[in-house]
Amino acid sequence: MLLLGRYVIRTVLAYTAMVLGVLLALGALFLFISQQDDIGTGSFTSTQAMLFVALYLPTYLSQLMPVGALIGAMLGLGNLARGSELVVMRASGVTTARLCLWLGAAGLILALVMTGIGEVVAPPLEKYARQVKVFSKYSEFSFAGNRGTWVRDGDTIISIEQQSAGARFGGVQVFRFDGERRLQSVGRADAASIDPDNRWRLEGYAETTFTDAGTEATLAATREVRSRLSADFLGLAVIEPETMRLRDLRSYIGHLQRNDLDSRSFESAFWSRIARVAAMLLVVILALPFALGPLRSSGQGARTVVGILIGAGFVLLSRTLESSGRLFDLSPWIIGWGPTLLLAALTLVLLARTR
Repeated sequence: MLLLGRYVIRTVLAYTAMVLGVLLALGALFLFISQQDDIGTGSFTSTQAMLFVALYLPTYLSQLMPVGALIGAMLGLGNLARGSELVVMRASGVTTARLCLWLGAAGLILALVMTGIGEVVAPPLEKYARQVKVFSKYSEFSFAGNRGTWVRDGDTIISIEQQSAGARFGGVQVFRFDGERRLQSVGRADAASIDPDNRWRLEGYAETTFTDAGTEATLAATREVRSRLSADFLGLAVIEPETMRLRDLRSYIGHLQRNDLDSRSFESAFWSRIARVAAMLLVVILALPFALGPLRSSGQGARTVVGILIGAGFVLLSRTLESSGRLFDLSPWIIGWGPTLLLAALTLVLLARTR
């Protein structure tokens, strides 16, 4: 039995590795094509675009592993079923529960690999990929900061405390200097947004100007200014929950809760990350009913299509809940665990119908 278990696990892992290799190649191609509009901007070249793609691949891999594991398990078990190997195993006394145990072991190995990539490898490489691209495109600017950011644009220094959306910022301070590096004015805006033409719209703006005669204060509900700074460049200051480690997520959630700040998006990302690990076990086991049931005599093309449809549905439901959960005020736990629980229910129903 131990020999058969290793054989099943090895088959699933081999086919999953093959499927992930194909998905990674396609993902790298599409990601490189998406960079074509940025090549030639600043000092961003084709070589740096390829480096950006290579650095981003671990993130892609961690996101694609559930789909790749499902398709790989379907293909591997499908080949065993077509060769009557599964029939022989079951005739020799291997029960469905034991097959599920072996598949769960394969899923556990894949889950550990996914966790290692997602927690250790992908976050620093993705951060470096963003820095390579943005610093190449906007090499004339200076950048500093960690969770907040300080940016220099010529004789102007801008401080940004937070970013709540792709092109919307909060806690913006503007420091202007003359050619001799003497401070001319200090301004602060409660919020700011940037349009595609890099026009800044400062809201709740207050400014103090320094002159030889003294200081002059001005207040304005809104003020528009031009700048070469783009939201893409300033996006390096964003705290994206999807790219944070679980330990960092938990720590940051605690910080937000202690300061009575909204932590729901980070809680949703935290539970989604944990639920995705559990989903790795389920998707491998989910392939068994199809290998023993309706797709037993089908070709690899049919299994691949079914695997893609189920995997795409799982990803689509996850993304939909993450994007609309706050709109409907759903619990972060429901947003994170909802798709995985539905996947678990589907797996149990199909296994119960397997003879």
